[in-house]
Amino acid sequence: MKLHNKAIAAFIGTAMIATALPLVAPTPAEAQITSVQELLNQVRNDAAQQERVNRERVQQFQANASQQTAELQRARAELAQIEAEARRVENNFAANQRQIEALKGELTAAQGEFGEVFGLARSMAGEFKSTLDRSLITAEYPNRTQVLGRVANSDALPSTTDLNAIWETMLQEMEAQREVSRFTANVAGIGDGTDVTRVGPFVAFTQNGGDFLQYNPPSETGEGLPLLSLLPAQPGGAIQSAAQNVLNAGAGDVVYAPIDPTRGELLKTFELQPGPWERALQGGVIGQIIMGLGAITALLGILLIIRLFLVRMAVAGQKRKAQPAKGNPLGRVMMAYEGAQNADTDTVELKLDEAILQESPKLEFGLNFIKLIAGIAPLLGLLGTVTGMIQTFQAMMIYGAGDPQLMAGGISVALVTTMLGLIVAIPLLIIHSLAASLARGVQSTLEEQSAGIVARHVEARGVGTSTVGVAPVTNI
Repeated sequence: MKLHNKAIAAFIGTAMIATALPLVAPTPAEAQITSVQELLNQVRNDAAQQERVNRERVQQFQANASQQTAELQRARAELAQIEAEARRVENNFAANQRQIEALKGELTAAQGEFGEVFGLARSMAGEFKSTLDRSLITAEYPNRTQVLGRVANSDALPSTTDLNAIWETMLQEMEAQREVSRFTANVAGIGDGTDVTRVGPFVAFTQNGGDFLQYNPPSETGEGLPLLSLLPAQPGGAIQSAAQNVLNAGAGDVVYAPIDPTRGELLKTFELQPGPWERALQGGVIGQIIMGLGAITALLGILLIIRLFLVRMAVAGQKRKAQPAKGNPLGRVMMAYEGAQNADTDTVELKLDEAILQESPKLEFGLNFIKLIAGIAPLLGLLGTVTGMIQTFQAMMIYGAGDPQLMAGGISVALVTTMLGLIVAIPLLIIHSLAASLARGVQSTLEEQSAGIVARHVEARGVGTSTVGVAPVTNI
């Protein structure tokens, strides 16, 4: 009986999978099935219900088939109508084209010999308009090329006024090229109503601050956009000062003015030239190490010079006093003599030499470090140059040597570390020399005073005029 029930259940499951149709979810009353027969009846009822739904769908589809056929016929009729309209438009276009060609022939015949003359005028107007569009003077007179554009693009004979506008514009350009003019314009990044000074067709700069401007032709900016904008990088230095001289000059004054014979291209190159800090950062990690060591050592050297100068002043003050003070090297040497003044001459000499030797390391503190960094900085710069050249040659191996700019840029960056090394080493050598000179001066003073103390000690004991030697202190 169990096997029979399992077979019936398998048959029912196979029938449900084969139909592949959604079944109606059973209600709570239908969910309570107590026998296999009830389950079989339920499945048959669901199948019959699904079959009725499928028949209704088929009937609906067949009913819509006639409607779809009507829609297809209507679409074909619209397509035929559109194709007929397209053929009519093509015929009209061809007829208009033939009429245009005929009218052009009539126009050429009517112009006669004047056609060649006016053709030359149109050509010259177009070329001159292109020249004026690239001229800085157009920033002051933005509408002066409209007549030239109309003459260059017109198929009709130009009027006398238009022909006269060509040579009048030429004269205006010649006159404006020798002027230093001041006008108001719309400058990108500043706004409308900016006061601008123009020096011929060469340079232009703002009257408030003397910031240089670059000219953007209408073909690059578009209609209605500002023709002038601030240079990304200002030249500064003497060029900026010359611009200020022009701004401050009065009528009739003769001053030096900045001139860019390339009409803006030379000033744009300042954007490619890095500033001092940007140039220093091109040295990379090695350059940063050189700058860090240089800054720390320079600060140490300046503090050392100040300390030695104060010590020198204190020693000079002690020379004028008989009472020794513990706050300066000479005072401590004199105190060492007071502790041994009852001893014999050799003992006094040894005590004074010992006191001087104790003061020497204090005076020479930091000198060796400054000298070491002054010697290491150029070597670090050379290391950075070598590594930079290696990277440059690797780039050439990958990308080839056809681009000189790539090689020049890489070599320039590689040489930055050498420059930084020399910039650090030269001031450090000067600082070391000055500090060492101050230290040797104080040491010489200590040795001189020590010899004098020994001499007075010998005289006080009545020894005579025997020579007293003081051991020299070696400067490390």
